[in-house]
Order: sequence, then C-alpha cells, then structure tokens
Amino acid sequence: MAFALSIPLDAAQGPEFARDVCLLMAEATGLDRAQVLIEPDRRLTHEEEAKFLHLVAERRKGKSLAHVVGHVAFWNRRFRVTEDVLVPRPETETLIALALEEPFRDLLDLGTGSGVIAVTLLAECQDAVGIACDISATALAVAEGNARSHGVADRLHLEQSDWFECIGGDYDLIVSNPPYITEDAYADLAPEVLHEPRIALTPGGDGLAAYRAITAEAQTHLRPRGRLIVEIGYDQGAAVAELFREAGLDEVAVHADLDGRDRVVAGRST
Repeated sequence: MAFALSIPLDAAQGPEFARDVCLLMAEATGLDRAQVLIEPDRRLTHEEEAKFLHLVAERRKGKSLAHVVGHVAFWNRRFRVTEDVLVPRPETETLIALALEEPFRDLLDLGTGSGVIAVTLLAECQDAVGIACDISATALAVAEGNARSHGVADRLHLEQSDWFECIGGDYDLIVSNPPYITEDAYADLAPEVLHEPRIALTPGGDGLAAYRAITAEAQTHLRPRGRLIVEIGYDQGAAVAELFREAGLDEVAVHADLDGRDRVVAGRST
C-alpha cells in the first residue's frame, strides 16, 4: 500500500474523516503529516499497513481521533488519553491562560480526568505543587502517567475523591472542568463524544450539579483572595456566575474563549 489516500470512505463520514485518514497514516508510520502529504508514493511496510488499517477501522467505529491514536495535543504538550477520560478540548486552554495570569503556590484540580489541567499548570509553574482528584480510579491512572511524562509527578498528589469529599487544606487556586452537559443535550451528542465516559460529560438534569457542589465548599478550601476558576458550557455563564455570588465569592466574571463564547467563570474568595 502506498501513502496515497485511496482508502474508500463512506460519504456520511464526511471531509473530517478524510482529513483524519492523513493523520492516522502519520501515526502508523511515525512521520509527521507534512511528510505524508509530500510523499504520496512512499510504500508502507507490512507493519505500517497493518497498523494503519487497524486505526482506520477504529475510527470507523465512531471513536474520536484522540481515542484512536491514544493521545492529544494541549498547550503545546502531548497527553495520553483513553476511553476512561474526557478528551481535552482546545477551549480548555482558556482556563489555563486565565489561571496563569497570577502566581500561585499550590492548586487543587477537581475532577482531573486525564490530569491535563493540573499537569499543564504545574509544568508552567515550576515552584508550585498541587492535588488533583477524581472519582474514577482509572482516570487517575491516566493522570498519573501524564504527570510522569511531563516531569511533575513529584509535585502532584493524586487523590480519589468525589469533589471535596477526601480533600483537606487550603489553596491559592482551585480549578475544574466538571461535567456540565444537560441530560437533554447528552442525547444529541455526536457518536464519537459518546465514547467518552458519561460521568465526565453530564451530571444529568440541568447540568449544574457539579458547580453547586464546588461552590458550596470552595470558600472553605481557598486562602484569602484565592481564586476559583471553572470551565462552563457556552450557555451557562449567567447561571454559574450566580452560583459563585451566592457562595460569597468576589470579583466574579465570565470569560470568553477564542471563538467568543462564554467558557470560564472565575471568582475570588473573601
């Protein structure tokens, strides 16, 4: 088999799938995408061909590209992902950028999943330490691997906990990208998203349960003037900001992502 992208594609899978075929070819061969595009006549080895066809078959099952290849790029780093964790989205970088606007000595990442938020923040802030918790032991195993890969394992403690249940201490910064999709919206998600763990996508109901749990206890775990920063759905800014205010947080603000959609709510302890 040559590099030429002659794999028959179902029309329903559309141009995104065709683009992904090129990325899967790069994954199978260990080359970058540019090399795949400029060397269409290069022949694959038997091992490369077998790996490529396996990856294409997995993508055809409706799995996300990240889950098929087992990794995703985030904040200029590569993170391992499995079907036990949410695939990090570019929009979450809005939270990272906001968190890095001020120094912090320690952080707490609630519902860490792959660990992408805590690991990225600690990698950017070499003097900081943190705790990352998740209710899922399998998610914590993925986070542990990512912490090791990026050299922050000695500064990040992982804890199995349902939000603050097993968490003590006070922090300069609490961050979270919790499940926020409503029960009604969950039914309409794309098939590839449904390969991600339901518990990481939706709490059911109106999608605000995690924010209620987080804001109810955040003040008791933040140092004076400490910050709480959470990711939200594009239409949840007003509702989550009100929960922040009801919890007594100051300087509550809704921040947009690069597409101009509400994406993060931040507040400060009194």
